[in-house]
Amino acid sequence: MSLSAAAPKRVPPWRNIRVLRWMLQLVILLSVASLLYWLWNNYRLNLAQSKIPTNFRFLDNPSSFTLPGNALDQSAPVRRAFVQGFLNTLRVSIAGILLALLLGTLVGVGRLSKNFVVRTVAGTYVEILRNLPLLLLLTFMNLAVVLQLFPRIESAWVPFELFVISNRGIAMPWFVGSGTTLLTLFGCCIAAMFIVSSGCKVYSNRTGKSVRTFLISGVVFVVLMVFGWSIFGFNWTLPVVNDRGSLGGIRIDPSYFALLVSLVLYTSSHVAEIVRGSILAVPKGQGEAADAIALSPSKKMRLVILPQAFRVAMPALGNQSLNLIKNSSLGAVISYFELTQIAQITVGNGSPAVPAFTLTLFVYLVISLTSSLIINIVNRRLALVER
Repeated sequence: MSLSAAAPKRVPPWRNIRVLRWMLQLVILLSVASLLYWLWNNYRLNLAQSKIPTNFRFLDNPSSFTLPGNALDQSAPVRRAFVQGFLNTLRVSIAGILLALLLGTLVGVGRLSKNFVVRTVAGTYVEILRNLPLLLLLTFMNLAVVLQLFPRIESAWVPFELFVISNRGIAMPWFVGSGTTLLTLFGCCIAAMFIVSSGCKVYSNRTGKSVRTFLISGVVFVVLMVFGWSIFGFNWTLPVVNDRGSLGGIRIDPSYFALLVSLVLYTSSHVAEIVRGSILAVPKGQGEAADAIALSPSKKMRLVILPQAFRVAMPALGNQSLNLIKNSSLGAVISYFELTQIAQITVGNGSPAVPAFTLTLFVYLVISLTSSLIINIVNRRLALVER
């Protein structure tokens, strides 16, 4: 047999699988690029015909509107209004995430309770709230609860002479002093509490004696806070009804309250299911081992089950946190002055819509990406290290 007969035949390009795959990908890429180029040309042509500006110079224009409970006047630039909307978005998002995680964890644990009443109430809570549209829940909370259930300011509820609750908002006691100093004091007390907690654990491991770590660290936190409060001269101011409003304390805007409660209720119903499933994913042997060393049910759940469950739940909880941040934009429906509401009012006052909403989208993207980074860092710290 000759060498030429033994050599394999060369496959023509139009039958070569690798060439056909590359050609298909190239055709798809060119098609997408052509579509984007066509859309971009249409966008430029329409802008040229309508003479709509696309720059961000509108940020220097007067805002021409005021924000409730804020010193921002109508002559302030639009830039400052966007900054305030950004801060309002952070306020409702951070508070909502913390409260939703706390409430959702409690409800999720309650769904696995051996008590029939607790288990039924928790299950009913989850099945009702997670099957409601968030926008409908928000509208109901604002119109039916805040504006109708809460009394008028003339007959406001004043429980324990500490709160003033009316359809104009909820006023509560607040501190008098430097906020930066109080925040620093709080951080130092938290650090001291963790140091004491670590010391108690080391002592318990060395001696084998049971130490009430949570109680001791809590007492240290309270003592240091009271001591620092008196040293730095902080004081309380209590709210009182005054004519058509309230004086003293700090007032929570009705729209903020309605948005926060709606986000917490809706998100916590999903968090509860995540926590329940994560608890069930923990091997049963872990609970049996906790029972073998005579841990109480609360300690078993707090020290053994939940730490392992949160390793499983962290990615899903992170997604729920991101959903809550993005769902905060629904506050525009009830006139809560977050980013979306600021953008809508700014456009309504004559600012160009494309750059205004582009800026809003970019800010939301930055918030979400930053939150994702933090969540991923926490997830990596909680992940099991396999060998």
